[in-house]
Amino acid sequence: MTANAQTSTSRIARLRKLSVAGIATAGAAAAALTLAPSPAHAAEHTSVSVTAEKAAAADAPAKKAKKAYADNLDGWINEALDIMKSKNIPGSYEGLKRNIMRESSGNPNAQNNWDVNAQNGTPSKGLLQVIQPTFDAYHVKGTKHDLTDPVANITAAANYAADRYGSIDNVDSAY
Repeated sequence: MTANAQTSTSRIARLRKLSVAGIATAGAAAAALTLAPSPAHAAEHTSVSVTAEKAAAADAPAKKAKKAYADNLDGWINEALDIMKSKNIPGSYEGLKRNIMRESSGNPNAQNNWDVNAQNGTPSKGLLQVIQPTFDAYHVKGTKHDLTDPVANITAAANYAADRYGSIDNVDSAY
């Protein structure tokens, strides 16, 4: 692109910005200026201000509201799924729930005190019955570093299952 073409393009862009600003200013000035102030004038001016504020708010980048989740099994699974999706960890609601119900019946404080892991001093805990070393190795950043926290337990177990089996959906027995 030649220097003249760049200058022309730059001038056009500035002219567009100035035109939009000029139209908005002229509209506001026309609304504000009247021959004699009246109650209608005040209402008209307020209406223009509110419209301008709404337009400015629409142009501002929207802030992402933090999604709320229920403090129950359904909420924990859905929150875990959103985290898993953001971290590219595969799994489905059905696969998670099926494994949770088999492992802990949905009790986030469940603890296995009788299997080989427990006999070796590292009992399986939480919704998906994870042992501490596995949790530490597969903990998902952004979740609590607490083995019995429902969302942390689900995401760590799903991360482990993805590494070992391709997905939590592929797990149909103790893992």
